[in-house]
Amino acid sequence: MAAERLTLAPNNRDLGGGFTVRRVLPAAARQAVGPFLFFDHFGPIEAAPDDNHDVRPHPHIGLATVTYLFEGAMMHRDSTGVVQRIEPGAVNWMTAGRGIVHSERTPEDLRGKPRRSHGLQLWVALPEADEGIAP
Repeated sequence: MAAERLTLAPNNRDLGGGFTVRRVLPAAARQAVGPFLFFDHFGPIEAAPDDNHDVRPHPHIGLATVTYLFEGAMMHRDSTGVVQRIEPGAVNWMTAGRGIVHSERTPEDLRGKPRRSHGLQLWVALPEADEGIAP
């Protein structure tokens, strides 16, 4: 028997400054797929030199995020002291556990310049036993 196919239409979410992601999960027809709670796709975005697409500091708890870029670069900073430049082909896997605050911002060397950004951010549910681990 063939598996049922379901096509999900994304909802646009503005994260600030006109930086919009297309959120595929959750959807009314599907709350999650496997461990994925949110599935966000952004870009390709052509940013002008003065565009501010910084994602301000915000908290996460009980999950992990996986950020993957096809184009562009961003700086990840979090409350554990991690500072990581994310570029195409690299993966930033952040485990929030009992709680973390992080931001994703335009790297200093790209500010004031035209730039492109294109990527994914997946929000992954931690196993219940791991939801309270150290970030």
